[in-house]
Amino acid sequence: MKTAISIEDLSYNYPDGHQALSGITLSVVTGEKVALIGPNGAGKSTLLLHLNGILIGSGSIRIMGLDTTPKNLPAIRARVGLVFQNPDDQLFSPTVFEDVAYGPIYQGLDEQLVNSRVDQALYDVQMQSYRERISHHLSLGEKKRIAIATVLSMQPEILVLDEPSSGLDPRARRELINLLRGFKQTLLIATHDLLLVRDLAPRTVVIDNGRVVYDGATPKLMRDKAKLADYGLELPS
Repeated sequence: MKTAISIEDLSYNYPDGHQALSGITLSVVTGEKVALIGPNGAGKSTLLLHLNGILIGSGSIRIMGLDTTPKNLPAIRARVGLVFQNPDDQLFSPTVFEDVAYGPIYQGLDEQLVNSRVDQALYDVQMQSYRERISHHLSLGEKKRIAIATVLSMQPEILVLDEPSSGLDPRARRELINLLRGFKQTLLIATHDLLLVRDLAPRTVVIDNGRVVYDGATPKLMRDKAKLADYGLELPS
C-alpha cells in the first residue's frame, strides 16, 4: 500500500514556549481510516494543522510522497482536505452552492466543471437539495455536512477532520458516521467521541502530552478500560 501520510520525529513549540508536540512518528497508508484521540490539550489539533502547512514544526512530514516545503504546499493542500471542528470557520458565502464552489473556482476550473464538482460533493454528503439554501440558516449537522462538501469539491486524496461529531444529536451523529464509512479517501479523524472511533476506525492513535502513547487496533484499545483511564479517556456505557 502507498503511504499517504508519513510523519517522523515531529516536534512543535508554540511562541510562548509551550511544547505541543514532541517526537511524533506516525504513518498512514492510502485508504486507511485512523482515529486520533487523547485528552484536551494533548496536541491533536496542532498535529492536524501540520498536515497542510498551516503550522511548521521540526522533523519530517511527507504527504503522498511530497515533503511539506513551501514549494510543495499548493500541491499538498490540493491533496489534504482539512475540515475544522466549527463549520462556521469554513462557510462564509451567501449560499451553499457558493461555499462548495469556492475551492474549484479558486483552482481555476471552468464553470461546467465547477458545477459538476459541486453536484458530486453535495451528492456525496446527501445534501443535493440544499444547493441554493443559505448556509448560515442550516442546523449544525447540516452545516457540518456542507463543510465536508466544501472540501470534497476539491477532490482531495486525504480527509482530515477535527471533532466531526462534536455537538451533534444522536441521529445526525449516526448519519455522519455512515457517510464517513462510505468515503474512499484516507481518513484521519481527531475526536473525543469514542463511540465514533469504535464504529468507524479500525486503527486508533492516542496522543497524550504531545507524544504518541498508543498506536494499534481499535477493538483492543476499547477492551482495555484501564489503559483508556490512564489516557484520560472513557468509553460510554
